[in-house]
Amino acid sequence: MKTVVLISGGMDSVTLLHHVAERHQPVAALSFRYGSKHNDKEIPFAELHAKRLGVEHHVIELGFIARHFASDLLHGAGEVPDGHYTDESMKKTVVPFRNAIMLAAACGFAESIQAEALAIAAHSGDHSIYPDCREPFMEAMGEAMRQGTYAGIELLRPFVHMDKAAIATRGDKLGVDFAQSWSCYKGGDKHCGTCGTCVERREAFMLAGLKDPTDYLAAPPLPTAPVFFSQD
Repeated sequence: MKTVVLISGGMDSVTLLHHVAERHQPVAALSFRYGSKHNDKEIPFAELHAKRLGVEHHVIELGFIARHFASDLLHGAGEVPDGHYTDESMKKTVVPFRNAIMLAAACGFAESIQAEALAIAAHSGDHSIYPDCREPFMEAMGEAMRQGTYAGIELLRPFVHMDKAAIATRGDKLGVDFAQSWSCYKGGDKHCGTCGTCVERREAFMLAGLKDPTDYLAAPPLPTAPVFFSQD
């Protein structure tokens, strides 16, 4: 199946690209520059992995998000919080309706290049804070994509019921070089090791029983995951 793969340059989407390359026919890897603090750290890794697999890499500019949306993930906004990925404070990093906007643009792109499907790396660890990563949203968006395109573009989300440790395991089996991926929301010279996404990354390698190749500024003991707050 001719598939466009959404790839940020993080460990989940990098694994997804390799996963799709094994099972389908990736015809393009698609990234978005939307003004996040870590965009410039992620996108070069997206390009690198696409090039390794012989997949054409594209970047769509969505600068209006940083100018008009409220999120501490974006340049010019508040500080990215430290702590566990599932902490209530991580809600401050949610970019409202981000996946819907990106999937809509990607769907139009996919039909324009005669692709049949679009793949996204949403996973179960995202469900607690990101409404547009949950399966009910993905089902609805997938149906909208099928109904709204002549090609009936299919939305693939192979990781939606997997946690990040399972994705790390899958990537390891595919031979993914996780040292060449980026997670830290702060976007510094190194992964900070303490923000929610760094904690999630460190925890994933630990739970998967894999060596973490990441160079962190700090690696204090991992915080205990809080009880999940309501997804309503």
